[in-house]
Amino acid sequence: MIPTVPQPAFTKWCYRAYVTVFFVYLALPLTVVCVFAFNNSVFPSPPWNGFTFAWFFGTEAPFIGVFNERSILRAIGTSTFVALWVSGLAVAVGTCNAFLFVRHDFRGKALLYMLMLLPLIIPGVILGISILVFSSAIANTLEDATGLWFDGLRPGLILVILGQFSFITTFATLVISARLQKFDPSLEEAALNLGATRLGAIRQITLPFLMPAILASAIVSILMSFENFNTTLMLVGSDSPLTITMFDKLKQGSTPVLNAVSLLLIVVSALLGLLSLFFPKSKS
Repeated sequence: MIPTVPQPAFTKWCYRAYVTVFFVYLALPLTVVCVFAFNNSVFPSPPWNGFTFAWFFGTEAPFIGVFNERSILRAIGTSTFVALWVSGLAVAVGTCNAFLFVRHDFRGKALLYMLMLLPLIIPGVILGISILVFSSAIANTLEDATGLWFDGLRPGLILVILGQFSFITTFATLVISARLQKFDPSLEEAALNLGATRLGAIRQITLPFLMPAILASAIVSILMSFENFNTTLMLVGSDSPLTITMFDKLKQGSTPVLNAVSLLLIVVSALLGLLSLFFPKSKS
């Protein structure tokens, strides 16, 4: 309705200028990062010394490309491993949470829902420190009682997965719950009247309806896992995910190889983001 209200030409031009400046502000840093991934220089900054693919495919120092940098490739593998676990756990628990909060009414539901949302407002650093202190306390207690070493409760990939899972599950729950609220329960009732079991009706009717949201939440979970830094930094061990490895390399001195990694992440994230938007439209 607002665009139909008559407005002065000056107001319209101010609005257009604001929108332009806003998107330039968002896109310009990413554009600079992408451009200097192709700069024939060991520094990711001006001047421009020519176009090169060395920071992607280079094999000789100092031009060691992303696809030949062992630490970067190892970190990508570690991040992929963590992201797949986090995504699988978040989607499975998020689906159960969606049925719990949408289909059932029980005492303390509002409190439980608020606790589920709590990780969204807690800073990632605080969340990571809390998980680390709690798990270390449990590990120390068990080791004093049994004399055994509980490596899974010490900084490492298990804690990284649990730390990311603790807040990414909330996003998966919200996405799947929004889809479930649109479901017509009479479809399940019809399946039950035709002889289907309760579980069979959910498996054959409800879950296919939820599949676009489940796939979209899985993609979002993978992206959030890949980009997470604050919580991961507090819980990481010897096997560093990509964000931690890039941070360590940045402290040693930035090179355009980090720009190349960033460009690849931007492209993959954009493709996955578009894919997640496609699911609800394709099967709604």
